[in-house]
Amino acid sequence: MAWLDTLRAGTVIPAHPLALNDNGELDVRRQRALTRYYLDAGAGGIAVGVHTTQFPIREAGLYRTVLELAVNEMPQTSIRVAGIVGRTEQAVREAETAAGLGYHAGLLSLSAFRDGTDDEMIAHAAKVGEVLPLFGFYLQPAVGGRLLSVDFWRRFCELKSVIAIKMAPFNRYQTLDVLRGVALSGRAQDITLYTGNDDHIVLDLMTEFHLDGHNLRIKGGLLGHWACWTHASAKLYQRIQTGEISAELLTIAEEVTDMNAAIFDVKHNFHGCIAGIHEVLRRQGLLESIRCLDLNETLSPGQAEEITRVSRAYPHLVDDDFVRDGLRRWLVP
Repeated sequence: MAWLDTLRAGTVIPAHPLALNDNGELDVRRQRALTRYYLDAGAGGIAVGVHTTQFPIREAGLYRTVLELAVNEMPQTSIRVAGIVGRTEQAVREAETAAGLGYHAGLLSLSAFRDGTDDEMIAHAAKVGEVLPLFGFYLQPAVGGRLLSVDFWRRFCELKSVIAIKMAPFNRYQTLDVLRGVALSGRAQDITLYTGNDDHIVLDLMTEFHLDGHNLRIKGGLLGHWACWTHASAKLYQRIQTGEISAELLTIAEEVTDMNAAIFDVKHNFHGCIAGIHEVLRRQGLLESIRCLDLNETLSPGQAEEITRVSRAYPHLVDDDFVRDGLRRWLVP
């Protein structure tokens, strides 16, 4: 399977935003345009129905619609990842919807198990994995995730349905917990690791980890940060994949983190993280509005100025020219 080969080799997977107009209605033309942009920018796959797409799409009745709009633009060779949330009944239902639409894997959020035991979460994952291959997901607590132990990750990785893991705790200790769990599971060769640590992208991708007798590499990224400036990120990813280790890349690593602090609104505990992505896309013309389903989710004071600052400071990490050249083509209905 070509998509699985791409997944295992490692690639760029943006987390797909939701395009709303100023009235809060789904903007179908711009939703499609975003997908086209990511594919042309060099993404090897796209994740839809995830945190960046806004979890409330479920209550708004948009889950199937946004998954279908994206998958209709994607070739079979692209990795199609669907966000899966909720307790087991809901998660299985979402996995069935995604599988029926042609998605390859489900990014499994465990946020609904904030007080759940490891046994409950493993049983839940096993049930969902009967429907769709699993992309494990360590979501940082600041945006709804929960802490997960080394032993949990070992047991999770023992499930044959698990094919990949996105590590996004934004915490080095917790990232190492996942890596150790993978190493201890006996399935390190079967599970592909992706960074979701938007604050540590470049160094995650450059590092080889030696843990419990295994040499582990993070092969790609599934990132909200890559939902904007995607073409520049894809070019940087390709450079890292050559194996280059240089002082310049170490400098760029910190520049990327600075950019992420602005778009993810770190100063306000990530309150404006989705709106920040939207603001970049709005400035480029890909989105009409930065509106979110939750009207409380908007830019924080000073965040727009921070986005302007990093865009000017690091012109080599933005893709305004690329977007300008492709915008008319992507916005065709």
